Amino acid sequence: MSDFKQIYDALIKFRNERDWEQFHNPKDLSLAISIEASELLELFLWKKAEDANIEKIKDELADVFSFAFLLADKYKLDVKEIVLDKISKNAIKYPVEKAKGNAKKYNEL
Repeated sequence: MSDFKQIYDALIKFRNERDWEQFHNPKDLSLAISIEASELLELFLWKKAEDANIEKIKDELADVFSFAFLLADKYKLDVKEIVLDKISKNAIKYPVEKAKGNAKKYNEL
């Protein structure tokens, strides 16, 4: 079983056992991703990155991933496929010879 399939199956089982699919529409899943990402950011507020609590980072990152997987599932998207497609698009926008070691946006290279 692929890692993605195992994650999907566990999330769907957890959600279905609680009858929460009724709340998991695309809008609310998108909002949840943003909220959980903000909670992740909060862990770094006013401190050095190395001082952030790694256990709390893991929990918040897991929440972000979980809602992202559920949103992908809602639209029947293959996470592996869409991430690899995006990497291919970014490879065109950020060719190595222009982007290596450079943090500029593609339109500024």
